[in-house]
Amino acid sequence: MRITKVYTRTGDAGKTRLAGGQQVWKDSLRVEAYGAVDELNASVGVVRVINADMKDESQAAQQLEEELRWAQNKLFDVGSILATAPGQMFKNMPQVVAQDVLRLEKLMDRCQKDLEPLKEFILPGGGKVSGFLHQARTICRRAERVCIALSKAEPVDPTIIKFLNRLSDALFVLGRWVAKTQSEPEFLWERDVQTKKS
Repeated sequence: MRITKVYTRTGDAGKTRLAGGQQVWKDSLRVEAYGAVDELNASVGVVRVINADMKDESQAAQQLEEELRWAQNKLFDVGSILATAPGQMFKNMPQVVAQDVLRLEKLMDRCQKDLEPLKEFILPGGGKVSGFLHQARTICRRAERVCIALSKAEPVDPTIIKFLNRLSDALFVLGRWVAKTQSEPEFLWERDVQTKKS
């Protein structure tokens, strides 16, 4: 694919074209779905930018870079599939397969070995990298919700929904793992328990 011009003026009336050329409204569920995936991809990119400062000093930061770069490429695959109308197929069309979901599960299993079990919900934050990983997790959850809504109206490959579900879990685990490997604090939710007056 070669992009020679960014603006086309074809979307000024509120419509856009899917990969097969079909015109749809820009606020359609399908456009909302791949738009949320695009936002997620950008947020993962921010994590990589911040993590790059520590990549040369920390093996954990290098591992995180590799996993996040892979995730970004898979998110482009997800977005491309979602931007294609149901029933359309193209040469060299990207795929998201069960093996991709399994890779995320294995990543979480490896990271969990270094982590203490959670006794309470944690407050998103900690250091910069872990904080932005938590933000990416929430965007991933939204992308998953929009894809589920779309699947009720049009066919959506269920593997895409599984992938987004596992990715949000993986971003949560990675946020905790980064905090652990960088000796950053992890703040637990402190329940505000009100005592009743007698």
